[in-house]
Amino acid sequence: MREATQYRDQAMKGVLIFAAVGEAGTGLALLIVPGLVGRLLLGEELTGVAIPVARVAGIALVALGLACWPGTPRSGMLTYSAAVTLYLAYLGFAGGSAGLLLWPAVVLHAILTVLLTRGFPHH
Repeated sequence: MREATQYRDQAMKGVLIFAAVGEAGTGLALLIVPGLVGRLLLGEELTGVAIPVARVAGIALVALGLACWPGTPRSGMLTYSAAVTLYLAYLGFAGGSAGLLLWPAVVLHAILTVLLTRGFPHH
């Protein structure tokens, strides 16, 4: 019985690692070539406002991969929050995108990043 449980745990760990690597890889692709990912997944090139939305989704997928393996949920959320803070601020400063909630979202994610960082040990 114990061997069966160990086998299931080991098999689940392998599946989780596979899924984490796949999601993180898809996230990186969305960050680097969102138009190509759109064409390959949905049959159409992503354009306009779909590009920054796809990149935020890419950041989320990379963070999900980190949260699942080898990191912790906090490291995944910290990665997401810090990266989204920087990316949304970049969009605002670059002048290409600035909806009503852009800067409140930047501030919220900056605060979350600080709060999440405080939970990590400092050396």
